[in-house]
Amino acid sequence: MRLVYIFFIFIVITSLSCVAPNSTFQKIPPGIWRGVLLLDRTPVQKYGDDRDIVKKFEVDSELPFNFDVVYDNDSTFHIVIHNADERIKIQDITFGTDKATAKDTIIVEFPVYDTKIQAIYEDGVIEGDWIVNYKENYRIPFKAIHGVSDRYSMVSDQNINVEGKWKCTFEIGTEDEYKAVGIFKQKGDIVTGTFLTETGDYRFLEGKVAGSKLYLSAFDGAHAFLFNGKVMEDGSLSGTFRSGSQYTTNWEGVRDDTFSLTDSYDLTKSVSDRPVAFSFLNTEGNMVSLKDQKYKNKIKIIQIMGTWCPNCMDETVFLKEYFIKNPSEDVALISIGFERYKDQSKSIAALKKFKDKMKISHEVLYGGYYDKKQASQMMPMLDKIMSYPTLIITDKNDLIVKIHTGFSGPATPGYQNFTQEFSQILSAIKK
Repeated sequence: MRLVYIFFIFIVITSLSCVAPNSTFQKIPPGIWRGVLLLDRTPVQKYGDDRDIVKKFEVDSELPFNFDVVYDNDSTFHIVIHNADERIKIQDITFGTDKATAKDTIIVEFPVYDTKIQAIYEDGVIEGDWIVNYKENYRIPFKAIHGVSDRYSMVSDQNINVEGKWKCTFEIGTEDEYKAVGIFKQKGDIVTGTFLTETGDYRFLEGKVAGSKLYLSAFDGAHAFLFNGKVMEDGSLSGTFRSGSQYTTNWEGVRDDTFSLTDSYDLTKSVSDRPVAFSFLNTEGNMVSLKDQKYKNKIKIIQIMGTWCPNCMDETVFLKEYFIKNPSEDVALISIGFERYKDQSKSIAALKKFKDKMKISHEVLYGGYYDKKQASQMMPMLDKIMSYPTLIITDKNDLIVKIHTGFSGPATPGYQNFTQEFSQILSAIKK
C-alpha cells in the first residue's frame, strides 16, 4: 500500500509539473478581470489579509466593467474589454518596474481617444487611475481584481423585467432637458441595451436588475457611463446617469412602444443656397480646400467629428467599411475634426494619431476647438452644430443635399436603417 501511495503521489506531481508551464505568465495573470472606476474617489474597503482580499463595491458610485487578459506569446499580451456584445481589443500596453516605487506598473493606452490607464499590479490586483489627457488634472481612480467575471454581484429572488422600449427624459426640469429612447433586452437578471438620443446613443450598456433596481454601465476608453434606476409603484423608471466623475443628472422613463425621436435628417439645417466652401489644415500641416482639383465634380461626404467621440469613431468605421465595399470615383470623403485641445499642434497630433490608428486614407482636417458655438462659426453654411458627428452630403456642385445629425451606432436598431438610407441617398444623387 505504501508503494502504491508513493507511486500515486509521483503521478500527481508529474502531472502537475506537466501542466504548470501552460499556466505561467511573466506579467499579469491571463483570463477574466473585473475593473471598476471609482467615480466618487472613495477607497474600496478590504476585508482579510493581502493574500485573500474580499472587496466591497458601492454600486451607486463605482462603474464596473470586465476585461480579458490574453497572451500573444510568453511575454506580450493584449486586453479585451467587454460591454454587452461589444469586444474592444487594446494592444497599446506597456509593462515594467517603476523606478520610483519599485513595483510592477502597467500602462494601457487608448490612443484614438487620447486617454490611458496607469496602474500598479500586485498579487492579482491592479490599482491606479484612468487619465484623460485632454482635460486638465482629470483622472478617476481605477481598480481591478483577477478572476471575477460578474459585472454586478448583487442577487435577488424577485426581479423586475425592463425588456422593451422606454420613453425617457434626461436633465429633467433644466433648460438642457432632452428626450431619449431606452431599448433593453433581458435574460434572467442580466440586462443589455442602450439609450438613443437625437444626437447619438450611449453605446453598448450591460448590467443587471436586482429586485426593483436597474444597474447599467459601459467603459470603452473614451466614455465612462453609469446608469442606476428604480421601478416606481406606477411602473415608471427613475434614476441617475453619471458620465465620468464630473457629470451627474437625473432621468425618468415610461414604457412606450410608439415613441420616436425627431428624424436625424431634420435637426440641422442649411442656411445658404450657395455651394459649400472651406479651407482647413490637414494632418500634414497643408491647407486643403474643397475647391482643390481632386474634389471637382465629385459628391462630397463631409464628416464633422472629434477624435474624443465614440459615436464619431462608430461613424468613421461605417464610412470606411462602406466605401471599401462600395468604391466610387464619384464620391470624396473628408473628415473635419474639432478637438478638445485649445493648442493647435496638440489637436493636429491627435487627429494624425486617429488617422493612423484607424488606417484612414481620406483627408482628416483640423477644424478648431470642439466648443459647438465656435465650431458653428467655422461652418457658417449650417444653422448650428448640435452634435458630433454631423454628416453633410453634397452633390457634385457642392450644394447641400442632406445633413445627418448624430449617429445611431451598432448598439441600436437604427444602425441598419441608416446604412440603407445612406446608400439610397448616394444612389439618388448619382442619377
